[in-house]
Amino acid sequence: MIYLDEAASAPPKREVLEAMWPHLTSGFANPASRHDPGLAAERALEDARRQVAAHLGARPAEIIFTSGGTESDNAAVKGIALAAPRGRHVLVSAVEHPAVLESAEWLGRMGFQVQQIPVDTAGVVTPEALAGLLRPDTTLVSVQAANGEVGTVQDIASLSAVAAQHGVPFHTDAVQAAGAMPLDVDELGVQALSLAGHKLGTPKGVGALYLRRRTPFEPLIHGGGQQRGQRSGTENVAAAVGMAMALELAVSRDVEAWRRSSEQFVSAVEEAVPGARLTGHRTQRLPGHASFVLRGRSGESVLLDLQEQGVCCSSGSACAAGSSEPSPVLTAMGYSADQAQAALRFTFGAETPEDHLHRAVAALRNSAPA
Repeated sequence: MIYLDEAASAPPKREVLEAMWPHLTSGFANPASRHDPGLAAERALEDARRQVAAHLGARPAEIIFTSGGTESDNAAVKGIALAAPRGRHVLVSAVEHPAVLESAEWLGRMGFQVQQIPVDTAGVVTPEALAGLLRPDTTLVSVQAANGEVGTVQDIASLSAVAAQHGVPFHTDAVQAAGAMPLDVDELGVQALSLAGHKLGTPKGVGALYLRRRTPFEPLIHGGGQQRGQRSGTENVAAAVGMAMALELAVSRDVEAWRRSSEQFVSAVEEAVPGARLTGHRTQRLPGHASFVLRGRSGESVLLDLQEQGVCCSSGSACAAGSSEPSPVLTAMGYSADQAQAALRFTFGAETPEDHLHRAVAALRNSAPA
């Protein structure tokens, strides 16, 4: 099997599983317990929190462990907006993950006014587009660091600077960007940032939310007051340890070599399938991400042909799998409904063998229309 769907979920890494194992077996105690096993679990949890914080240039107290990217996005968008001391106006980009868009829609049902920031044909949010929508009563801006469907990377530092001029908190969904680009929260200028472990090589079910200190925040989950009352519930120590290890491993990736492989793959696909049109920004994009719209066939039908040849990829976001509707991301970028339903996405890690990429191009040549 050739697995080219890592934007949906990356293979669990052995080092991550080995780091987690002691906390799934002998180190099973509740980190809130005051006996020795509980204190050992607490130390492991706080060590993991410090490691995650270090990767973001943050303080450990600013890291909240969650069940994944969806919870992190929900907590940031709802929690910051609900606690905002001013106004009830929320801005999100038109190409956000459903976890952000649907959280914003929920706020709309709660009486907030929600507006979407338009993007250009490459999926880029410009500072001018954001500035034109900011109002005195804007309570939150949320723009993703990178798009999981087309790979476009946003200039978060420039966008957050525009929001900062108006005193508006800025959240970025960095789920797809983690491990592929620097995410220093001070350089990005954000008040909140979401991560998901399974994009980096942990088992599914763990994420993290960076929340800058003193940012007004209304917790979504109440209970025993764990994590400084910002996310109650007994912490998953093993998952937190796995998240920290996955981020540590990501630092060792050769991102430039990964990017070169991506560029070569894009060129090979365009040469093999003249009807393939690259979506997203050609250069301002994630390494290991190549997405296309194809001429003459639906993405789903090509996807099935590729699977029969042993190539696993995607027709778009895994979170919209099975939907018959055209991709909202592509339609927001100006593609027609027919074009949006002809989408195909290949995503791979820095460790993906070059031979797998060559074989995928050959399989696509056999499947896609000339």
